Amino acid sequence: DRSPDRSPDAAGATRAAPGWRWRRLLDAPHRLGFFAGALIWAMGAAWWFVVLGARLAPSAMPWSVSPGLAHALLMTFGFTPLFFTGFLFTAGPKWLAQPEQPARALLPTVVAAIAGWALFLPGVHLSAALAAAGLALVAFGWSVFALRFARLVLTSRVADRIHARWVGVACGVGAIALWSAAASLAAQREDLARAAVQLGLWGFVALIFATVAHRMIPFFNDSAVPGLDLRRPAWLLWLFGATLAAQAAFGACDALTGPLPAALRWLQVALEAPVAVLLLWLALRWCFVPTLRRHLRQRLLLMMYIGFAWFALALTLAAVTHATIAIAGDARAPGLAPLHAMAMGFLGSTLMAMASRVACGHSGRSQVVDALLWRLFWLLQGAVLMRLLGVWWPAPLLLAIAALAWAVVAAGWALRYGRWFGWPRADGRPG
Repeated sequence: DRSPDRSPDAAGATRAAPGWRWRRLLDAPHRLGFFAGALIWAMGAAWWFVVLGARLAPSAMPWSVSPGLAHALLMTFGFTPLFFTGFLFTAGPKWLAQPEQPARALLPTVVAAIAGWALFLPGVHLSAALAAAGLALVAFGWSVFALRFARLVLTSRVADRIHARWVGVACGVGAIALWSAAASLAAQREDLARAAVQLGLWGFVALIFATVAHRMIPFFNDSAVPGLDLRRPAWLLWLFGATLAAQAAFGACDALTGPLPAALRWLQVALEAPVAVLLLWLALRWCFVPTLRRHLRQRLLLMMYIGFAWFALALTLAAVTHATIAIAGDARAPGLAPLHAMAMGFLGSTLMAMASRVACGHSGRSQVVDALLWRLFWLLQGAVLMRLLGVWWPAPLLLAIAALAWAVVAAGWALRYGRWFGWPRADGRPG
């Protein structure tokens, strides 16, 4: 991988790249969206580490919104939608054979998001109304983006728009979830806000990740592992969508009505278990089929594979957890384990792989996983494992260590790639 502060000239030599400039964030959509996403990711991770660290001290923080809800809102709607904006305005026009989109088109979304979260974080400690106003700003910015992306999809004449349509629907669900969460906070209805989080997590964030992974995994394979040709059957995408929709519905019901009756729990298990078995089988094929296993020597593909494996494990944990609740009638079963396996494991690992690849490819650098990114990725896996251990052994110190590891990953990624977004491309090309 080339040094990030050098770029090749026409003669093949190297020359020092000009300094970091804010205006270069407007050179391409991924620069602005990813920079803002990395900023909110690092800021939110640091805030949550401080919150958990404060629990080890005698003093207590003031709260106007319950800590768990504040954490859920920020981690669900905070940084990932901003990464989505950069990715979808970079890859989306290519999928849809539309003209390239200017980065300036993302300014309303990015500015509203940064301003909104800057109000939300003090608001959760000082004033629920301030937190609701911040969330409404975020909802406004995201709605602008969702409408712009929907226009791209609707005006495209490409025959294969299935992935773009699924993403467009998920963007609309995200706007509904954000506005619902903001209104719920303003009305001091935390139960409704928790239901909005469930809708946003499963019907918005996870659905976009699953849809993009379904489309992009063969693309990753073709670029990183020549000759590997994997099919992406449409039925698998529909299965992802139905499973995530069911998770959103059951999660919202939990938030609104409390523990569900045993019959509904068994229905949930009946929907989760077969999908979990299928995904585990798909994941294990990569370990036991030699022609597939050898491709996992490529670090980028391995990162994607591990993210997918977390998806399978999360659904497995969910089925086991909900079966335990249905049998024992214990609503205190470790329901946070499947949630964090999904959110930190699947979403976190997949985000790191995809965002790093786009950052490398669109900055004129080799699309490889170098030593720094590799260490950050495995530190992320350690953070997930520590958080899962904290579900069964809820020691405040362990949770704080997991939050610290997550914060180091976020800050490390932001510092490394955030610098690239303000530098010109290493190959001297525009964009």
